[in-house]
Amino acid sequence: MVLSKAVHSDDAALHCTFASRYVRAPLPRFKLPEESIPKEAAYQVINDELMLDGNPRLNLAGFLSTWMEPECDKLMMAALSKNYVDMEVYPVTTEFQNRCVTMIAHLFNAPIGTDETAMGVGTVGSSEAIMLAGLAFKRKWQNKRKAEGKPYDKPNIVAGANVQVCWEKFARYFEVELKEVKLKEGYYIMDPEKAVEMVDENTICVAAILGSTLTGEFEDVEKLNELLTQKNKEIGWDVPIHVDAASGGFIAPFLYKDLVWDFRLPLVKSINVSGHKYGLVYPGVGWVVWRSKEDLPDELVFHINYLGTDQPTFTLNFSKGSSQIIAQYYQFIRLGFEGYKDIMENCMGNAKVLREGIEQTGCFNIVSKEVGVPLVAFALKDSTKYTVFNISENLRRFGWIVPAYTMPADAQHIAVLRVVVREDFSRSLAERLVSDIQKVLGELEEHFEHVTKVITTQVDIQTGGAVHKRQHEIEEGMITSWKKEVNRKKRNGVC
Repeated sequence: MVLSKAVHSDDAALHCTFASRYVRAPLPRFKLPEESIPKEAAYQVINDELMLDGNPRLNLAGFLSTWMEPECDKLMMAALSKNYVDMEVYPVTTEFQNRCVTMIAHLFNAPIGTDETAMGVGTVGSSEAIMLAGLAFKRKWQNKRKAEGKPYDKPNIVAGANVQVCWEKFARYFEVELKEVKLKEGYYIMDPEKAVEMVDENTICVAAILGSTLTGEFEDVEKLNELLTQKNKEIGWDVPIHVDAASGGFIAPFLYKDLVWDFRLPLVKSINVSGHKYGLVYPGVGWVVWRSKEDLPDELVFHINYLGTDQPTFTLNFSKGSSQIIAQYYQFIRLGFEGYKDIMENCMGNAKVLREGIEQTGCFNIVSKEVGVPLVAFALKDSTKYTVFNISENLRRFGWIVPAYTMPADAQHIAVLRVVVREDFSRSLAERLVSDIQKVLGELEEHFEHVTKVITTQVDIQTGGAVHKRQHEIEEGMITSWKKEVNRKKRNGVC
């Protein structure tokens, strides 16, 4: 055996975060700390706290992508320091955006030729895309009204009450009235006939949703175009349509090729779509495409030259990262039409498995439709014992994040659960979720029976056994309790 000699060194201190003072010191929450700490310690304490976040893969509330291939991850990491707006320095990244816009324009059947050429821009998401599209509609309407010598201070947009909250933001931030078509039980999307009835001379556009946030349904854009064309012709207006295809824009072209919803309809002047939803890119990237240059007023486009060359820009912000643009281009050339079609078919197949499993419990009514975004929205048949909010809370014990919410006006008495099926939600996960829902239902049923027995026992004790509350009176008390719980947790406008 080798004889070893002990060596003294001043650097022999143990370098371990958990053996240091940093793990017992509170993390700064309100003020910048006075002193620096080692990078290893900073990483460890932050990483430990982040462990308490939910698992993105099990977050079934969101439409946003939670998985990409490692090769794309590498491309994104390499581009983290690239400022997307600096076109002169990063011309290839700018070219990638141009290619993406052109591919999306073709996918949405935009006119691309000498007379009409589609235009578009990348955004941080569909919210910014909708803001830009709305501003274009508002400015174009104002310019026309000014030229005609008519008032231009009361613009409005007509949309269903099921629109995403970004439409409400646009209306409030840019002083546009949002005229909402109310919903009703069993019909949770915009009725095109009612929408056209609400159109007036101050309407800058009608917004149609291709993939409702609430139920995943596609609104009937073709019917809307037909009715609005007729009204425009009768009165002499030219009210256009914007299609909010945030969720459905990368689904309909691959699964419902015969569905007419896009630039094939003359009144559709702009379309937005989320690259970070079924475009299969991490948050956040969105796109907005206009039918032609005439649909985007020139005065909204800024030209800057202090980054080295003339650069036209139409965004709400300025600097932003390039990673998502590069990732979108990667997905387009990596998957192609065939790959996207296969993924969307898988999503729809797994949504069907989930829908059937939920139906087989016998406890739910399926609210969503089979045609649309691959999601399953479902409501309890009987909410007297427990509510969808109780189910949502209890599913978190198994790691699942399943939102529960009430519908907008005039269907706010309907409360549902919703599961969004994304690319990384496999059949095995769908089957496991159904199994866990069944467990939660059994536990809630047992809890209700236990509480009922306790109340009955208390009544017996208080009355000395002489008087017994009838069963329906006990149940009415339970129902009142549950209703108070529902009212306390009601939420609208889920993402």
